[in-house]
Formats: sequence, structure tokens, C-alpha cells
Amino acid sequence: MPPSALSTSPEEPVTLRERKKQRTRRALADTAVTLFGARGFDGTPLDALLEQVEVSRRTFFRNFRSKEDVALTAVKQLWDAYLEAVDAAEKSGPLADVLLGAMLATLEHMDEDWYRRFPPTLRLVADSPALDGHALRHCAEVQEELVRRLGVPDRLELRLLIEFFVAAWHCTLDEWLPDCAPGELPALLRRSFASMTSALTLEA
Repeated sequence: MPPSALSTSPEEPVTLRERKKQRTRRALADTAVTLFGARGFDGTPLDALLEQVEVSRRTFFRNFRSKEDVALTAVKQLWDAYLEAVDAAEKSGPLADVLLGAMLATLEHMDEDWYRRFPPTLRLVADSPALDGHALRHCAEVQEELVRRLGVPDRLELRLLIEFFVAAWHCTLDEWLPDCAPGELPALLRRSFASMTSALTLEA
């Protein structure tokens, strides 16, 4: 599991040391979203976050790679879980259904902590060009990883399918963000996904 990830499972780590590390990561991620949301990501130095959580730089960098990394915890947590869901999915039938099913399974297993942190994280990304660029790079890395893991011979068609899926996901988030009701996100994703075919046949 990458340093930026937080468990979405209700199970706690076994050892006291692991539980302490989990609490530190969660405190950093929670405080980052609140602090950056109040002061702005670009205008808030990393030291302000460390002061709030009362941890050293050494402790921070044992858990996260950068200020951008901690701010995007919820985003990276989602895509880490999604890649695992894709690996676990039965690879039969249309790959579009596999991609959709894996995201629906991912959303089902995300906990309340994630659903609380995810909307303000998206708003941070929207308000910060630097953070938006970091998020786009991470999304591109996930797409490349999907191409590698799915291993379909026709890479062009697979890349197009993944691009369509990611576009549908982003459109879903645009629809979801005003209210951010957790139960509505899967239904909105299904609707966006179902609209892809008709969208490709739109006429001027």
C-alpha cells in the first residue's frame, strides 16, 4: 500500500505501532483538507499543517511524499482501491461493464471518513492549479496502469474506452458535488455511463 493510502476497511491494524501510524496519517489527511480549505492550498505552507497536527517533518515524510500527496489522500485512496477492484473483477463480457462494476464496488466499500473527506478534496483541486495538475498526473498514471493490467491487444481501443470511462466519472462528480449525498454517487455514475453511447451519436 502506498504511503498516501488510508484503509477503507473498518478493521484496525493489528499492532499498536500500526494503529498509531494509521491515526497519524488520518490526522494529517483530515487536518490538511480542513486547513487548506480554509486558507487555500497554494497559500498554506506545509509547516502550518505540521504545527496543527504537532508532528515533525520526518514523521510527515514517513507517511506522505509531499504537501500535494496529503491533500489528495481521498483521491489516491479511491484509485488505489479501484485498481484492486479491477484486479479482483471477473474479466468476462464487455470491458466497459468491468470498469463500471469495479468503480461501483469501490464506492460501496468506501467508508464514512472517505465520503466526508472526498468532496472538500475535490473543491481544493478545483481551486488550485498546482493541485489540479498533480491530480491530472495521478489520473494519467492510473490510466496507464489500467492499460497494463487489462492487457487487451488493441491498445488504441482500450485507451479510448478508459478515456471515456474517466470522462464519465468526472462528469458524474460535477453532477454530484453540489449536494454530495453518498447514496447518490453510484446512481449518478450509472446514468453518466449509460449516456456515453447516445453522446457519441449526438448530431449538430
